[in-house]
Amino acid sequence: MVAPNGARRGRGDHPQLPVTPQQTAETAAACFAAGAHALHLHVRDGDGRHSLDAGRYREALDAVRESAPEMAVQITTESAGIYDVAAQFACLEALRPAAASVSVREMARDPDLAARAYALCAEAGTQVQHILYGPDCIARLRVWYQDGIVPAAMRHAIFVLGKYTPPVLARPEGLAVFQDAAADLRLSWAACAFGRNEQACLLAAVAAGGDARIGFENNIETPDGGLLADNAASVTAFVQAAKAQGHTLKECRS
Repeated sequence: MVAPNGARRGRGDHPQLPVTPQQTAETAAACFAAGAHALHLHVRDGDGRHSLDAGRYREALDAVRESAPEMAVQITTESAGIYDVAAQFACLEALRPAAASVSVREMARDPDLAARAYALCAEAGTQVQHILYGPDCIARLRVWYQDGIVPAAMRHAIFVLGKYTPPVLARPEGLAVFQDAAADLRLSWAACAFGRNEQACLLAAVAAGGDARIGFENNIETPDGGLLADNAASVTAFVQAAKAQGHTLKECRS
């Protein structure tokens, strides 16, 4: 999966970071050709800020379907410090998307509405990918499975290594904390990683049986600290490195 823009970076951070629907669609097509089977989609408002507006999502989804019709698309409900759970729920309700990433930590701000959000996704057939930032998120997810807040069948997750703010460089050894904490949950998991160690972290994830999410949302640098040309170059470099280690490219599960 490729995450080409995220909620915070803009063209000032990298001239090839997509912001508009057309830029995102062009990036999706290039990344699909490079080997990414799925797109983690963020949209922006007229000022380039993170948005959960359903209309903007529909515009971007239409553009991506036209440019990369075979590419799976996952929307995000990330709050980015802007949106409350009610807004996240409204986004899911309006779109009823095929797939969505949902932060356990953010949903915990309103457990009653969280339960309704997960039930809505189950009813709509939305594949939920739980965003997990550490053992505390995993512990809460475990309780929510036990309490029935999260349906037992929702077992897709993404482990987030490192941080954007304050900056914390991801390291491959950080993956073990997530694996140990989630060992009993039978998750189908992927990993993403902030900073120039992204590729090393994702190779470790693949070697451990997970999937990989790569892209400018998390990292714009090469392993030696240079600037990546674009998202497709990042995907290409990772695919080549994974194949060199004996891994076979497959459709993304998460």
